Amino acid sequence: MTAKKRILFLCTGNAARSQMAEGLARAFHGEVVDVVSAGSRPAGWVHPLAIGALAEIGIDINDAKSKSADEFLDQHFDVVVTVCDSAAQDCPLWPRATRIEHWPIEDPTWGEGSGAARFAATRDDLKVRIEELVATLG
Repeated sequence: MTAKKRILFLCTGNAARSQMAEGLARAFHGEVVDVVSAGSRPAGWVHPLAIGALAEIGIDINDAKSKSADEFLDQHFDVVVTVCDSAAQDCPLWPRATRIEHWPIEDPTWGEGSGAARFAATRDDLKVRIEELVATLG
């Protein structure tokens, strides 16, 4: 049996984008990946609209906690993915990562239109990107 690939999703607050990415990857690819998320400056909470966007597609992240990237510095990851520009700048190097990717995903907490619609669009974007990422892990 092949070991699961390890993925870390990083954002600034670990309150929305990285939490949604963790939930999506775990729900759809948990049999092949071990996934966590963290923030360079953790917010200490998970955005209710992020929880709601995943609940719409049957994924429960109600128990998710905002975590610090510092908790994972000494761990190896096959892929570290920064999902916001701020985290990419705060964490440009990850010492024990095989590969680092940057996905410049806009913060769904800001912008035009309904907050719920922005979070759903972010969820859908992340889902596609995660599918593509997992396909490259072999």
